[in-house]
Amino acid sequence: MLCTTTSTTSPLNSFGSPWPDLNDGLFYSDAVSTTSDSGLTLIHFYSSKYKNSAPLQGWLQRIHNGQITIDGEVVKEPKAILRDGMELVYHRLRWREPDAPYLLQVLYEDDDMIAVNKPAGLQVLPGGLFQQRTVLMQLQWRASKGSPSLETHGSHPVPVHRLGRGTSGILLCAKTKVAKTSLAAFFAEGTSLIGDSSNTNMEQSKRRKISKIYRALVNGILKQDKIIIKQPIGTARYPGVAKGLYVASASGKPALSKVEVLERDSQLNQTLVQVEIESGRPHQIRIHLSFIGHPLLGDPLYDVGGQPMCFDSEHEDESFAEDGGYERPAKPVPGDCGYYLHAHQLVLSHPTTNEQVIKITASLPPILRTQAETEELM
Repeated sequence: MLCTTTSTTSPLNSFGSPWPDLNDGLFYSDAVSTTSDSGLTLIHFYSSKYKNSAPLQGWLQRIHNGQITIDGEVVKEPKAILRDGMELVYHRLRWREPDAPYLLQVLYEDDDMIAVNKPAGLQVLPGGLFQQRTVLMQLQWRASKGSPSLETHGSHPVPVHRLGRGTSGILLCAKTKVAKTSLAAFFAEGTSLIGDSSNTNMEQSKRRKISKIYRALVNGILKQDKIIIKQPIGTARYPGVAKGLYVASASGKPALSKVEVLERDSQLNQTLVQVEIESGRPHQIRIHLSFIGHPLLGDPLYDVGGQPMCFDSEHEDESFAEDGGYERPAKPVPGDCGYYLHAHQLVLSHPTTNEQVIKITASLPPILRTQAETEELM
């Protein structure tokens, strides 16, 4: 079998449309079922089933505002009784999402996939306050404008992994269902190998079809030139994070990061590192580096030990914002930016042919370059 290597370092082009002032709002539909919902009041249904969306008083406000319909009719009575088969729709009103960049550089593209250079501050998929200002929306807008390469074979651009909102660099997206399935399998296989103790490091490297290398700037001076971190990652209750915050946890899932020191700055008490992750746990690099005592410089959330700086998981705030939902948490949350982390290089087998090895590189932000790299560019 012939295997060729393609390397790409320079952006092909950029795309992106400015965000509208307000998004389109959202509509959430529910059907009343006999077994669990029939006989409940409207307010009981929403305040119990969607308590992570708003407190009781917030749902009362939404009902009184006429934001909920039953079988197409607006209902403003919180004590309205639900019956089997009723169709409920909650309309989340339009809002102005927080500022976010919108331009994306194309690093690689063919009929099956596209790799873009995501700027820090841009969310990948809809969630929380960001429902429109996402990479996914820019990809969809580009496709709807008739980009020839995205129309090929019924293309369907979708990110196949995530980068934190504050993380910049390479984001890989599938343009066909076949490519999406293959790429998702590449990422899943890489993570599953970490939990298989029967595999040696060399065997894992041979079997892995995708490799990810990051640059990061951390607090303090790492004494060792190379470190392998095998700290499991799990979740813990945390205010403002409905499904739990990812943290270092002995009972969590296996995770492995290989850290290499590139440059130490004793004057500023910081270290520039390269990190290769052989698993894909959420916020893995932030958690692992903080776990060994060197949180990312500027990280507002994770502290030494791989835990959040503020940990008051039992406190529940019943105050609500103008739209009835919870106020933005006063404490840091995972989407907050300020740290320096960049997905620098990605090497993978082609998702449909498996014969071509593709190496993609996203140029480094100035603060994440070594002194030698800076001098070379100058």
